[in-house]
This record gives sequence, C-alpha cells and structure tokens, in this order.
Amino acid sequence: MKAVIILAILATIAGIFLQYKRNKDLKKTFIALATFGGIVSLAVMGNLTRPVVPIYIAHMILVIVAWGGLWMYVLRSRYYWWVIFSPVLTIVLFLILDYFIGSSDHIL
Repeated sequence: MKAVIILAILATIAGIFLQYKRNKDLKKTFIALATFGGIVSLAVMGNLTRPVVPIYIAHMILVIVAWGGLWMYVLRSRYYWWVIFSPVLTIVLFLILDYFIGSSDHIL
C-alpha cells in the first residue's frame, strides 16, 4: 500500500511537470503544486479523525476524490475547488463532534 501511495505522489509530480514542459504555463504549474501540497497536508491532518472510524474512512475517500480533482485540473484545466478542498469537511465535522461530545477520557 505504501508503494502505491509513493507511486501516486511521484506520478502526480511528474504529471504536473510534464504538463508544464508541454504548455510552459508557470501560473498553472504553481497552482497545481500548491494544490498538491494542500491535498497532502489535508491527508496528513486526516489522522486527527482516526479515533472515529466512519469519519476517517470518509476523509480518506474525499482525499482520493480531491486527488482526482487535481488531475482534472492538470489534464483539462478545470479547477473544481469544492472537490479539491472537500476533505476539510470531515476535519471540521470531527472537531464539531469533539467539541460537543468531548474526548470521553474522563468520567464525571
């Protein structure tokens, strides 16, 4: 599984730079690289949601969908920001649940 993740990361970076080499569009390359960094950051922050397994699974699915949104931008120049930043919803949902329910580490 780790090899697949590493290959996906390398393929994404290679795809971004191949698209730059073909089009010479520096703005699109910077936007794609910043979005790539944001998606990776959201994937790492998703470990916060690991205690609640359904939210964690939903977060991982949304990270994969966001990765697909990045590829849509690289290949077709269509930037769907709501798809790319959708993993934020699961993090916010987890934080709201934690605020209202608490961590349940202590008994009153």
